[in-house]
Amino acid sequence: MDIETYITDLGSRARAAAREISSATTAQKNAALLSIADAINEGRKSLLESNKEDLIAGEKKGLDAALQDRLELTEKRIDTMIEGLRQVASLDDPVGEISDLKYRPSGIQVGRMRVPLGVIGIIYESRPNVTCEAASLCLKSGNATILRGGSEAILSNQAIAACIDIGLESAGLSKNVVQVLDIIDRKAVGELITKPEFVDVIIPRGGKGLIERISVDSKVPVIKHLDGNCHLYIDEKADVEKSIKVAINAKTQRYGTCCTLESLLVAESIAARVLPELCEAYQAHKVEIRGCDKTQKLVENIIAADEEDWGTEYLGPILSIKIVADADEAINHINFYSSQHTESIMTEDHDLAQRFLREIDSSSVMVNTSTRFADGFEYGLGAEIGISTDKLHARGPVGLEGLTSQKFIVLGNGHIRT
Repeated sequence: MDIETYITDLGSRARAAAREISSATTAQKNAALLSIADAINEGRKSLLESNKEDLIAGEKKGLDAALQDRLELTEKRIDTMIEGLRQVASLDDPVGEISDLKYRPSGIQVGRMRVPLGVIGIIYESRPNVTCEAASLCLKSGNATILRGGSEAILSNQAIAACIDIGLESAGLSKNVVQVLDIIDRKAVGELITKPEFVDVIIPRGGKGLIERISVDSKVPVIKHLDGNCHLYIDEKADVEKSIKVAINAKTQRYGTCCTLESLLVAESIAARVLPELCEAYQAHKVEIRGCDKTQKLVENIIAADEEDWGTEYLGPILSIKIVADADEAINHINFYSSQHTESIMTEDHDLAQRFLREIDSSSVMVNTSTRFADGFEYGLGAEIGISTDKLHARGPVGLEGLTSQKFIVLGNGHIRT
């Protein structure tokens, strides 16, 4: 079967499955999610074995450390997948929710009902846990989904897909509700993103190159973020001890994620109290620091930062540091160089914190906390299907509500327009 025929067949089945899952009961959807969680728990040995094969193949291909980290499944990450499935099952079902129902002068009632988007195509690299997260959120929000993981995670994704099939079958739902592409030819992606008759939305997750290509070539609407150049600003009125703890966590808790800290800004009046101890801690974590002139004068063994560094998502143990005059310069710097993903401020000044929340133009803005919290699981969404830095439809971590739309409903009792 050629690729176009393969995608057409896949899309046709997904479109039919979308009609089925859109009318499934909450009990059915929850039963499927819990069964998938049980299947993953029971099959964790097989998952780890399949993932190990992918990791060995990735090492032979020369995948860098960040990609290998994204690819790896551990007992803890499997536990997180299972917890995410169970948490999604516990969340309120958004489908059919009616809001803003109001009487009009004519006597009719007008409101909105939340409805599924239809068929969601998800294209992602490395992280096999995305297969589970994406399936769970699409299922609970009443959508059918077509998943295309990276070739480097093919065996891991197939093992997870087998668990998903078990869960869907046990709940009496079609396996076509969640379909995982079993071919790695890139032409399949090209076909999928140009089939609006079968796919309603495309969500790409991966490197900037992948997302840019999908955004340019797709004939289907795309929910996306290109990169995560995330900032933390330590203000002159920040608590030093808290700031150092948060700044270390934001950078070193995990390097290869889109909400990892990439650029640190420090108010000049507090820099001498913060940076020497903080940089010592970073260097103990083997983080390469690229700093402005003032940072270099304050701390030894700092590489000079250039213009490119301020706009770079490193996805590794590298951090840019800039000493700024005040909050005005920090806010201007962030809004100029940011990818509009996640920014945080450390300050005990309530008014400044509120100003930062208002003026920073990013999808997640934080006060006195690590940027690493910017994901759906930590936001109480159960899991996330991606982060959107766009301003239309969905913004920030995309959970259940972001995978639905609204339609107007009108209720009457024989009313006619005069």
